Amino acid sequence: MEKRLRSSLQSSALEFISLATKQNLKSSKSSLKTLIHSIKPSSHLCSSLPSTLSDSIAAAVQSFQNLLEPNAAANPGSPRTPPSKRPRRSSRRFEPEPEPVDERHELLARLEILAHLASLCVSHPRKPFSLSDLLPGVQALHDSLVVFESETALSSAIEGLCGEWWKENLAGRETLISQSLPFLLSRSLTLKRKMDVHRVCVLREAFALFDFDDESIEDLKLLLVRCVISPLYLKTEDGRRFLSFVFALSGQLGKEILAMIRSQIPFGRKSMLEAYGDILFRAWRAAQGDSRSEIENGFLQDLIEAAIHASSGAFASYIRRILGAFINQRTTDGVEKMLYRLAEPVIFRSLQAANSNVRQNALHLLLDMFPLEDPDATKEEKDTLLDKQFFILEKLLTDDCPEVRTIAVEGSCRVLHLFWEVIPSPIITKMITKVIGDMSHDVCNEVRLSTLNGIIYLLGNPHSHEILKVLLPRLRHLILDKVLTVRVAAVDLLIHLKDVRNFQFNKVVELDLLLSALASDPPPVAQKIAKLLLPSYFPSKGSNGWCKICQFAISEGASKSHLMELVKVFLSLILSPDKLDASQIDGFLVAISYICENLACEPCYINALRELLDGAKVRGLLTIASKGQAQSSLFNIVSSVCPDDVAGLLEECTSVVTNCSGLPEDVDRQSKMRSAHKLLLSLGSFDDMFEALTAFLHKSAFRCHIKFGADMPSHSVPFAKRKMSKSSGKFSFKSKIINRKQSFEDDYLVAVGVAWQVRDLLQQEDTRKAILRSQSLEMLYFSLKVISEVSIVHSANCEYMDISPVLAYIALALLMTVDKDILELTIEHVLNCLEKLFGAVDMKNNDGDSCKLQPTNRTNQNQNSTQRRRLSPTGACRPSNCGE
Repeated sequence: MEKRLRSSLQSSALEFISLATKQNLKSSKSSLKTLIHSIKPSSHLCSSLPSTLSDSIAAAVQSFQNLLEPNAAANPGSPRTPPSKRPRRSSRRFEPEPEPVDERHELLARLEILAHLASLCVSHPRKPFSLSDLLPGVQALHDSLVVFESETALSSAIEGLCGEWWKENLAGRETLISQSLPFLLSRSLTLKRKMDVHRVCVLREAFALFDFDDESIEDLKLLLVRCVISPLYLKTEDGRRFLSFVFALSGQLGKEILAMIRSQIPFGRKSMLEAYGDILFRAWRAAQGDSRSEIENGFLQDLIEAAIHASSGAFASYIRRILGAFINQRTTDGVEKMLYRLAEPVIFRSLQAANSNVRQNALHLLLDMFPLEDPDATKEEKDTLLDKQFFILEKLLTDDCPEVRTIAVEGSCRVLHLFWEVIPSPIITKMITKVIGDMSHDVCNEVRLSTLNGIIYLLGNPHSHEILKVLLPRLRHLILDKVLTVRVAAVDLLIHLKDVRNFQFNKVVELDLLLSALASDPPPVAQKIAKLLLPSYFPSKGSNGWCKICQFAISEGASKSHLMELVKVFLSLILSPDKLDASQIDGFLVAISYICENLACEPCYINALRELLDGAKVRGLLTIASKGQAQSSLFNIVSSVCPDDVAGLLEECTSVVTNCSGLPEDVDRQSKMRSAHKLLLSLGSFDDMFEALTAFLHKSAFRCHIKFGADMPSHSVPFAKRKMSKSSGKFSFKSKIINRKQSFEDDYLVAVGVAWQVRDLLQQEDTRKAILRSQSLEMLYFSLKVISEVSIVHSANCEYMDISPVLAYIALALLMTVDKDILELTIEHVLNCLEKLFGAVDMKNNDGDSCKLQPTNRTNQNQNSTQRRRLSPTGACRPSNCGE
């Protein structure tokens, strides 16, 4: 089809348009764009296509209007009749009725394609077309936009075409806005899409062509006023830019918008009020003459007076949010002068009014505008006005109304924080001394609280630290204040001081006083004091100190009930929303582990610990203690307490036990592995673990048989009858271990980790007994035998071969004393393997090849514990510490 369209371009514009209008627009958009944009300026189509396209559009529009004429509906069966709403087809109809040919739909589809072709002509990158010939057709589409309003695709295409014509600044663009702009504005309010708001903003200059004094424009004015309360216009940058532009369109429209904004203030939505402030500031900055005067004298002046005389503090704060847009832009040329002119006549008078609400509101406004000054005044005049403002602040610190005193205290600290460098030193000293010395003893709780909050805020300015070091000890009495919120704020101040350089909180409040408060105050205060004192009692780096403190407490005869409370405190700190660092978590868990081990010997405390460590807390601790020493301590805690709900912890144990590659060289992981073994043994899941580890060794042995041809024994040596062990059945290790898809080397290295675990378990009395009575003992022995043979014989060729399977193999044989033949056979087997190894090495040396391995040097191994231990031809297989 694309070839036919391309061919038609070579014949005539009419043939191309005729063929194009028969296409499906959705599927042919790309090809139509390629064809139109490929037309060169020298082509005859540059002059013929626009006029032909315009004629086609006009004819299609006229045909559609003819369909809508009243006489077209006289014959209901006529295909020219506008289609009514189609009845919903019942699902019980088995044979679909053929749809009648709908001329109306055909015309709409044709018009949509024609509008798209017109847009392609306008957007051609080289602008080769004579668009003045196309304008009549575009005007016909524009003038019929109301008729096509219900046809979403077509009306959007027409509106887009008109918008593109305007943006390209083409001739006659002013004739394409009377219908398209109201349509676009209405759609943006209905569909609430950011894209439509952006398009309205781009075309905002076109709105200036409307005569807003004409009565026929009322509908458009209503749409514009609706935009003022539209959340989408208020929260988007394009929407606020457009609304600020609308102010300049008409004086009367500007007044209506200001009235609409004024009516929305009582609702008090923060984002809405801040958006209105931004819109007003933009409009004020762009306005001139009467428009600017209306915003200043007709609106802002009223807002300032309303903010002062508001009946409630909340309503006054809503008004100040709008004024904040101007206050925050006071460095913009003209803003500070305007604020001074509007506020100065009323604000100082109001600060001395008899009504305390008026004084309170005026003080809020003064603090927002501080320093209020006339930029055109002389230095002497500015200094006089500044002294006046400080005098009023100091006077209001002793105001009869406690609400005014509260605002004056925090406001004074805010002013000092922001303008410290430009305020004379005598004024600073006088204000801080009055706030700390007098206001901290005020009879009103809120004033004392505001004193503490104000000082905390003032500490944010480093210039204040020198004088505060001298004055802050005067606030120590607030740690014993009768009001809980004041005491909490006092501790917050001390916590804040802890992070300020060269400040010592114990110089403000003595340690004895803090300890007394810690013992007597309720949790809101006590917990904050504990947080404050924690680094002094428990070192922040490392965890040995923490554990020693608990150890000394127990050895010195500390009450076990107190130790129980200490466990509760430690758990609450670990699980609190205030995140601790890793070293602190490690220390707390080590301490808890030590305490639980000592408390678990008494039934009353073991039951209390089980209730304390419920499933939720165990899961929370598991999430926090995800690795390292913390996880090992958690395993030890649960081993001592044996709580009921530990499913998640057992899964973590599974991961620790099975992910054991590289274990022989990793001392930290060895400690965690032993803790995991201890936990599984205490919970009755040891047999599950051991059987699964044995199964994995058996799998690895079979892989050794496949890869190296090692013999897999089909018989067994005699074993004594042992008691059947019952699996706990709490969870399964096999799926975690056996279903692994990995290389032989990776499989072998995990088997080395399992062998290390076996040897380590044989050295502990309780786990050794569990292994020796296991039903898997025979499989374990023969699996280690095969892996050990491969480890010895092929150590000269494979660098990853490790001694751990051999050590576990010999250790197991030494302990299986029921039958002495087992030990003899084991020693004989190892010696035979060594003979094979030496024979292979001799053959290589005779052939001129050097052996890769050197005799093991235990001194070198101790110097570099992270280097992999390899089997060597001499002395490496001598078992040491492999059993008792």
